[in-house]
Amino acid sequence: MKGGKEISGIVTGIKKFLGKTKPIISYQNPFKVLIATVLSARTRDANTAKAAKSLFSEYNNPKKLANARTKDIEKLIRVSGFYKTKAKRIKELSNVLIMNFGGKVPDNLEDLVSLPGVGRKTANCVLCYAFNIPAIAVDTHVHRISNRLGLVKTKIPEETEKSLLETLTKRYWLDINELMVKFGQKMCLPRSPKCGKCPINSYCDYYENIYLPEKGGA
Repeated sequence: MKGGKEISGIVTGIKKFLGKTKPIISYQNPFKVLIATVLSARTRDANTAKAAKSLFSEYNNPKKLANARTKDIEKLIRVSGFYKTKAKRIKELSNVLIMNFGGKVPDNLEDLVSLPGVGRKTANCVLCYAFNIPAIAVDTHVHRISNRLGLVKTKIPEETEKSLLETLTKRYWLDINELMVKFGQKMCLPRSPKCGKCPINSYCDYYENIYLPEKGGA
């Protein structure tokens, strides 16, 4: 596991590389953050943004979405992919918000994961982006990069979240999802990561143990 100095170097290096960027989720309204995060599953950020903008132009609160026809929701979010499943989930969770939470998005993990289609990753995104509550949302990028760097040694995202909560000091929790998602899209790619150009390869187990040996050493 990496120490505090290494973790600080990793975070600083990623921030310097990325520079000023647009936030992954630009909404601040908790309901819009929740729905946008549901829409983001297995699709690109650009498609999520298009689908969310289209959907919120017609239905911008739980009551309107709960009363909407599923087919109408599907048309508005089609660009996000898996739109039939997402439309059904969005309508269901809107109903549950109204029935169980007075139409308000809860600000705790237990209640959030009780919503239809909301797992720990989505719930933690809502805590971070909507409520500014420190949490670590682990998606494929966070899981992959954390293991490559050697921050964790895990096989599934749930294990990664638990390990990162123990490894990272709380001041990094709010930033880690957005930083690693964007870094994973630009540098630490799922296939053929750009290790030779990586600004934090000096901290990376994958670079030292896999990339360099494959290239015949440093």
